[in-house]
Amino acid sequence: MPAKRVALTRVGPLLSLYPMVLQAHGKVRPAAVAGRFYPGDAASLAAEVDGMLAAAMDARGPRPKALIVPHAGYVYSGPIAASAYRLLAGHPLPKRVVLLGPAHYVPLRGLALPDATAVATPLGVIPLDVEGMRAAASHPQVAVSAEAHAREHSLEVQLPFLQRALGDFELVPLVVGHASPATVAEVLNRVWGDEDTLIVISTDLSHYLSYAEARALDEQTARQILAGDVGFDGDQACGAHGVRGFLVAAKQRGLAPRLLDLRNSGDTAGDRSRVVGYASFAYAPEVV
Repeated sequence: MPAKRVALTRVGPLLSLYPMVLQAHGKVRPAAVAGRFYPGDAASLAAEVDGMLAAAMDARGPRPKALIVPHAGYVYSGPIAASAYRLLAGHPLPKRVVLLGPAHYVPLRGLALPDATAVATPLGVIPLDVEGMRAAASHPQVAVSAEAHAREHSLEVQLPFLQRALGDFELVPLVVGHASPATVAEVLNRVWGDEDTLIVISTDLSHYLSYAEARALDEQTARQILAGDVGFDGDQACGAHGVRGFLVAAKQRGLAPRLLDLRNSGDTAGDRSRVVGYASFAYAPEVV
């Protein structure tokens, strides 16, 4: 059977629709993986996230403009993600987050915004940023797809970390399908914002290799990311499209990278026969 196509609302109607739709805080994308990728009740979820943040390496450094973080179940990738989110402590907190993650469940070309006014986790509801959504939607490769967002965990698993680390904030969530680095960079530049905006790029690294193979390939991928080399593919990082586009934008914006953590599920969950790789990076303006 042919691949099922994603139902998309194109940009023309979107620009006139969003100001009206987003006046009401009524259309919420509910949590889809609560109770599976992370705890499903608020108290347990807050305790687990806070515990991972407290246990993370105290990586001091400049206020990050952007983070690259993994998106598996918390037992696997949570500690690696926490090492990035902990870096936000001790700095003025951003009030807006632009979040990009790969499409795992639907075929998608370009990038997709949700058909919603807010997103939810067991910790509460996060409002979407009206102006940011409109700015992203002005790009011809950005569409609206409720289907692309409905089950997507690559964005959702970041939200409890952001809620515990930032408190109140607004969100611009984008699922990334097949898109060139230039396209993703163009979209990011439309929503880049000032120091009150944090960019978060969600990706895991290698999938289902042996422990030794994964370490070797993930170290290579980390070196490429640190060098701004966009010559890696989806076998190295499932969020390659988003990461490559971010690397282009980061170079344009003069951001310097730092590797915070590089491990795999064999390090966190114990089974080393077939592992998934994870890394976290922080980006801040280069000091001239």
